Amino acid sequence: MTPRARSGRWRWNVKAEKKQRPEEANVPVKTRIKREIIAWFWVAFVFLLINGTAGQARVIPSGSMENTLLVGDHLIMSRIGYDAGVPFTNWHVPLWRNPKRRQIVIFRPPLAPNETDLIKRVIGLPRETVDIHDGAVWINGSRLVENYTTGPSEPAPQGQSAIRFPYVLPENCYFVMGDNRGNSLDSRFFGCMPRKNLIGTPVMIYMSLDASPDGWEPGQVRERFLTYANALLHPGTVRWNRLFHTF
Repeated sequence: MTPRARSGRWRWNVKAEKKQRPEEANVPVKTRIKREIIAWFWVAFVFLLINGTAGQARVIPSGSMENTLLVGDHLIMSRIGYDAGVPFTNWHVPLWRNPKRRQIVIFRPPLAPNETDLIKRVIGLPRETVDIHDGAVWINGSRLVENYTTGPSEPAPQGQSAIRFPYVLPENCYFVMGDNRGNSLDSRFFGCMPRKNLIGTPVMIYMSLDASPDGWEPGQVRERFLTYANALLHPGTVRWNRLFHTF
């Protein structure tokens, strides 16, 4: 009895499908095009919503954060709670979360907001006094313990800094530095990072390629395409041990 019942259901479903097919075939072309447009509109809307409020992808083009982040590291960045904006525009709104000391952040350059985003580590918090001497960073008179840096911490060369030490951070402003202290354009040069410039914080490395830095510079579409193509042909350029590292 059961097999027959199932067979009957199957026959009924086949008949129902046969009835539906002519109906679908009779749908006007304009209606089908309209449905496609609406479907793609929602796909684009969800993409822009996620891109503007939840997360984005970033690639490291320089060695300023070595050895924490390497040139060619591809990051997933979280904007949740830090910033929301309209993708591909400069319109954005700072949200409720604030960065903590030693946290890695991604932000718009204070002196050139339209330039490529920067990635550094938060060192000093608002209203704190930051000083740099004896190869180290000092916060409110106490030496900051840092086990992630490459090279000693030194002030910017004379005449190249926008601030003077000891430096008192204004309200809603953060002192940021690269981990590679001898090769980082950071708050020692351009001053503090305003809270409104903060975009988000890295969450995970989803890809890392050992390739020329030229392939990661903004606007270098051809070089980047060739870099990815080379990785497909030579998997050894992938730093497999760095994949899915979280922060």
